[in-house]
Amino acid sequence: MTIHYLQMNSPNELVPSAAPAMPLEVRQVEIPLPALNQFLYQAVGGPWNWHERLAWTQDRWREYLNRPELQTWLGYVRGTPVGYFELESQPKGDVEIVYFGLLPDFTGKKLGGSFLTYAIERAWRIPGTRRVWVHTCTEDHPGALPNYQARGFKLYNSV
Repeated sequence: MTIHYLQMNSPNELVPSAAPAMPLEVRQVEIPLPALNQFLYQAVGGPWNWHERLAWTQDRWREYLNRPELQTWLGYVRGTPVGYFELESQPKGDVEIVYFGLLPDFTGKKLGGSFLTYAIERAWRIPGTRRVWVHTCTEDHPGALPNYQARGFKLYNSV
């Protein structure tokens, strides 16, 4: 497995996606809810072997979510959740897109580019942001790396 690290150093580097194929609404989760993030992590990441958080207890999820530097956002089409992303503010003005993805029923429906565009725009709106970064790997959705690069992220390391 190879992990790819990508970054964007200016909001001007964003290459927005075309409008989504379906009306996409994106809303912030304002009340941390461990069961929700746990469900999203498993449902979105299950097909791609996301495993780092599978053993987390509800208390561990609560500890992770109840931090001011973390935001969770949900995408919806006609009131139905289609995916999520987490943004984490880090030292020195870095914002990581910690997790990003669509539920399996919504992959391949021309939503990923628009949803990622929204995630990047939200990251740049966090006060003090100087860099937005993300990582993906060769076990992730085959469209993940091309989508990140199409939105303007530049590869800075692979391990």
